[in-house]
Amino acid sequence: MTDLQITLFGAGGVFIVGVFSYNKWQEYKAKKSVERAFSTDHDDVLMREGESPVADAQEPVLRQEPRFDTAPAAPAVKAEPSFGAPPPVAVADAPVHAEPSLGDAPAESVPVAAPAAPPVQEVSAASEQATSLVDPLIDCLLPLSLEAPVRGDKILPVLQTLRLVGNKPVHFIGLHVNGDWEPITHGGVYTKMQGGVQLASRSTALNELEYSELVTRLRGVADDIGAEPEVPDMMEVMAEARNLHRFVAGHDAQLGVNLHTNGAPWAISTLLVALEKQGFDVRPDGRFVMPDGDGGYLFSLSTNVTLAEETTPRLTLLLDVPCVAPARDGFGAMVACAKALVGRLDATIVDDYNQALSDAALAEIAGQVQEFYQEMDAADIPAGSTRALRLFS
Repeated sequence: MTDLQITLFGAGGVFIVGVFSYNKWQEYKAKKSVERAFSTDHDDVLMREGESPVADAQEPVLRQEPRFDTAPAAPAVKAEPSFGAPPPVAVADAPVHAEPSLGDAPAESVPVAAPAAPPVQEVSAASEQATSLVDPLIDCLLPLSLEAPVRGDKILPVLQTLRLVGNKPVHFIGLHVNGDWEPITHGGVYTKMQGGVQLASRSTALNELEYSELVTRLRGVADDIGAEPEVPDMMEVMAEARNLHRFVAGHDAQLGVNLHTNGAPWAISTLLVALEKQGFDVRPDGRFVMPDGDGGYLFSLSTNVTLAEETTPRLTLLLDVPCVAPARDGFGAMVACAKALVGRLDATIVDDYNQALSDAALAEIAGQVQEFYQEMDAADIPAGSTRALRLFS
């Protein structure tokens, strides 16, 4: 064994002894620290006999709100925001105070009136309009959390930049400080907002490209007005849009009744006079429509020729079935009009193949129209309703 090896062994031994001694010293210091921390010189309140560890602690004082009755207070019920009027607040019945009788006759029992029924909360016109603009059944809802209440004047110009995605309308409503949801208006102050994009129209359903564009533009609008949008999952929205469009496509019914001349073709100038006498209005786009008395129309009429033609042998009365309420009996009114024009123009009511339509055939069609209305009612999209008009416009 060389001198170098002996030296290395000796140094290694010294290093090992040093490490061992250092560990022992650390162990000794830790032991002393623990003994000082848990020594019996400390007054342990948990070990006192006959004393509660919280005996000297001050009892918390429960604040007792004043009450007019002795019944225990009912727990508060959290009221979720809704588009309608706020629910009525229940008020405890005040006790009936019986005055003592001053006469000799025995006191008569005083009948206690039954508590009055809570008043029916009427939904304001603004709330109804808000529900029709952002409708959970036909719109994809887009909640917007506001950092602070905002004025309609300041956010309306920003909201106007997002009104359409493709051919799908986008609407916004706000929770007014009075507690009602309403369309955003000048002068209003709103604490919450809700957006909505229509899921389907007569032509198409909301698609992925339109939805992606909507999300991008919505985030820009939200940044400008100080809001945080909640964006629904695209796959779920697309599934809802396709389902709604299938319903719209399956109920996109238009019924036509034709009038064919029994002789020479009618001159357009002669037709104009006859149609005006029958009650038709001429729209700016050249269509003839039968007014419903409320600004809309029941059915339309086509001459089946271009504006350059001077005569026509055939007229077509057309009813857009999902857009006319059952109470208006659009089909019955259209048939009655056709029969009146038969006498006025010397014509015959025919189908699309020029086959005469009998009264029995027309009655059968009327029954099918009633079944159609029932299907729409079952889907909660009644014909002629705001929902139907939005979907079938």
